[in-house]
Amino acid sequence: MPKPMTKAEREAFLKAPRPAILSVPQPGKGPLSSPVWYDYEPGGALWILMQADSRKGQLLEVGSRVSVCVQQEVRPYQYVTVEGPVSEITHYDLERDLGAMAARYLGESGRADFIAGMRGKYAQGNGIKVTITPEAWLSADYGKS
Repeated sequence: MPKPMTKAEREAFLKAPRPAILSVPQPGKGPLSSPVWYDYEPGGALWILMQADSRKGQLLEVGSRVSVCVQQEVRPYQYVTVEGPVSEITHYDLERDLGAMAARYLGESGRADFIAGMRGKYAQGNGIKVTITPEAWLSADYGKS
């Protein structure tokens, strides 16, 4: 049986650039679940970037309750799920926000190419930064079985 992670273990786990699954409520349907890149400041908020006209972007508003699940798909299996409200939605900055996210997931060498490829989409003014305030945590570490 897996054991939950400590707060320190959970925060260390979330520092690694793993894909996450964002789940957003949909009226009259099951939740929309979508892979996302995220960043998290220990003890603070979690944030993700998306296009406002995407399906998930259209469903989100300040106050929406969402969950984000981050997992490790190799042994020892681990996961952290955070639940909480969307606390802020703003337009993201290409260099500061998208650049930081690209560097987190692609490294500095992949950052420039990713930013170059997104300039056209960014110019449309459709990019949003969604900040989530963690209120509840679930975690499991199968290495602690």
